[in-house]
Amino acid sequence: MRLTDASVAIRPRSAWEAMDLGVLLARRHAGLLMGSWALLTLPVFVLLSALFWTEPSWAMFLFWLLKPAFDRLPLYILSHALFDDTPSLKSALKALPRLLKPQLLASLTWRRLSLTRSFDLPVLQLEGLAGQARGRRLAVLGLSGTRAASWLTIIGAHLEWALWFGLITLLYLLLPQQLKIDMDWQKLIDVAQGDWLWLEHLSNSLYALLLIVWEPVYVACGFTLYLNRRTELEAWDIELVFRRLRQRLTGIAYAVLLGCAALLAMHPGQRAMAEEHAQSCPLPSLDASAPQAARLTRQALTSQAAQGAIAQILDAPPFQHRETVTRWHFGDEPAESADAPPGMLARFFQWLAGLGELSKGLANLAVALKVLLWALLIGALALLLWRYREWWFAFARRVRPPRRTPREAPGLLFGLEVAPESLPDDVAAEVERLWGSQPREALGLLYRALLSRLLHEFHLPLKSAHTEGEVLALQQGLQRPELDAFARLLTQHWQALAYGHRMPPESLRERLCADWRRLDGQAPA
Repeated sequence: MRLTDASVAIRPRSAWEAMDLGVLLARRHAGLLMGSWALLTLPVFVLLSALFWTEPSWAMFLFWLLKPAFDRLPLYILSHALFDDTPSLKSALKALPRLLKPQLLASLTWRRLSLTRSFDLPVLQLEGLAGQARGRRLAVLGLSGTRAASWLTIIGAHLEWALWFGLITLLYLLLPQQLKIDMDWQKLIDVAQGDWLWLEHLSNSLYALLLIVWEPVYVACGFTLYLNRRTELEAWDIELVFRRLRQRLTGIAYAVLLGCAALLAMHPGQRAMAEEHAQSCPLPSLDASAPQAARLTRQALTSQAAQGAIAQILDAPPFQHRETVTRWHFGDEPAESADAPPGMLARFFQWLAGLGELSKGLANLAVALKVLLWALLIGALALLLWRYREWWFAFARRVRPPRRTPREAPGLLFGLEVAPESLPDDVAAEVERLWGSQPREALGLLYRALLSRLLHEFHLPLKSAHTEGEVLALQQGLQRPELDAFARLLTQHWQALAYGHRMPPESLRERLCADWRRLDGQAPA
């Protein structure tokens, strides 16, 4: 695999951009991909249809099951075409038996329903990995590539079925009108008669023709997702830049080397240069008058002694300052010499090192200091709060949420007055008086009294928009079984009278009035 021969730009892409690259790659080699797929799959489809002529569904299922085996041929073509080595149709079909050998049974059985099938196929076919090595490789590649591959399979499956049903619908629209009139759907369901099997086989063939266009695109998108993931992991784009840089510099380097060789050939040799230099600049002769010659040999202070004394003076201050540094220090900080006494900090640490017996006491002292510091902090916070207490109270009152004004109870519910002033003192007696002549007013008065009691004594949040059923639902939250039974009975007969114009039975008067008197004597909790 030569990255410099790639027919596409090698660079990291997003997953969706990588799939778009797969579509473009499949479109570039559409003729070869579609032709090889048709030559491979259509004979298999015809053979399966002939073997299972009376069972078209089984022929369709087996053809669908063999799709992972068919996918290996488009991947072989794409992997070579990517690096400008596009195989011919004959060579691609000749390589098919070798491509089908590795792990074919696994691809057609337990791996058949894998959502990352198109992404995993290059690892099997191009890298030749199996077993634990394949699992580890897929784990590394799948850290950020399996999600897009899964979505590719899901969207591709929906696209297949949508296009297939669209072609079937188009086929039905193209049928002659006379054939549609004579068509009996019972015959289509009854396969045993065999009269309409050709139509089902024809619909299956539409699926086989559809895959000629779609399946190479699916394989190409999975292949580009795999290439994009390897580009991210192995930095193919950086490697490609260095390779191109080396190719550019190789020609220049040859020219530079040839130029240097030409210059060296024109320049005189080293031996000739040494001889010329020796002739033009001869070494001085050591005679008695030379500066380094021994002089004053007959005096007390000879020239050698004078030179030694001079060297000793120049090696001492103020001409030379030598010091031995035994610790790290900044550039502007004077360093301590080896002979200097230790500083105050060093003496302090030496003193602490000698207090090994007092380590327990030092630990207790540290705890005491910690407690003291926390106490000082808490005291400072308390003093601060006390100092600004007036400001805090004023600010707290300003940010305090506004008080809610008590909600006024509505005076009308369902068009009925529910204010306590509008009710008589003895509701049950008034109901008994009105029941014989005006049963509607009597039952309405009792229902008004119930609503007024729920609203003003039990403080239920009733609104004019509530219905009778919602009132019953709110009343159940009071957890009063007797009140619940009375309200249900009264509401049922009130709705029957108000909306259905059904008069209540006479026996209901005594029951309702007795229940109301009993409830009227109970104060709400």
